[in-house]
Amino acid sequence: MVIEIIFNIVIYLMKIILKTLFSVALAAITVLALLPIEMLTAPVFNWWDKAQHALAFAVLGALGFAAFPSRPGRVALGLVLYGIAIELAQLAVGWRFGEWEDVVADTAGLALVWLLRRLWLLWRPWPLAVEDRSSMRL
Repeated sequence: MVIEIIFNIVIYLMKIILKTLFSVALAAITVLALLPIEMLTAPVFNWWDKAQHALAFAVLGALGFAAFPSRPGRVALGLVLYGIAIELAQLAVGWRFGEWEDVVADTAGLALVWLLRRLWLLWRPWPLAVEDRSSMRL
């Protein structure tokens, strides 16, 4: 009984921490995406910039899927829309460049984490609990 209570408290705290980390990551990426850059170079296609976008959205996806395990589809859709919104905001501020290629890179990072999540759920060595079965949805 006491162990079950402690376990439930730990699970509750983990959920709060994951949701807080997800929110902080969203805020940090928004600020970084909209900060003015004095000497912004605009090459035709910058691989490092696209890798940063993919990495940022992979981290956001991992945190979002962990924080909201029963709503992975909503998390993924929300993050794709968030990526589009950031690019539109960059066009609006005037000192940054919004690019559709960045949205593709964002989506690629998110898709990679989605795939890894699906593989993990399919191949993990222990069975799903009844409440975890909802996280298998799209």
